[in-house]
Parts: sequence; C-alpha cells; structure tokens
Amino acid sequence: MEYLTARITVDEQICNGRPTIRGKRITVQTILEFLSAGESVEEILRQYPMLEAQDITACLEFAADMLDREFVIKKIVAQ
Repeated sequence: MEYLTARITVDEQICNGRPTIRGKRITVQTILEFLSAGESVEEILRQYPMLEAQDITACLEFAADMLDREFVIKKIVAQ
C-alpha cells in the first residue's frame, strides 16, 4: 500500500488501485461524487461511520492537488 497523503492510499489489491481513504474500500471519487451531488459532510459521515471529517477534507485536498499538475486534455475525433 502506498500513502499518497496521510489519509489517501493506493493499493492495487483494493478498488483496482484507485485512490482510497486510509486503505478502506471507499474511493476518493465516491466521496467527491457525493459532495458534487450536494450531500453534506454530516450526511456522508452518517452513511460511512468509519470515516472522519478529516478524510473528506483530504479528498478535496487530493483533488485540488491533482488539478494543480500540468496535463493536456486531448479531444478524440470519431472517424
């Protein structure tokens, strides 16, 4: 298991290697999708009692850090 941050981990044996929270089977993407759908932190914590508020903050920080990197989005044109 590799720690990307103190709370975000990657393990190829867990969730197909997607970033997860502290090695649990809850992906960063899942939490970000809940937040983008308008769920409150309190509701997410109610649904996932093994999480802590700092885990959700870590997901947001991780996403912001990923967007702070240089990358190019290529448009694929169907032929």
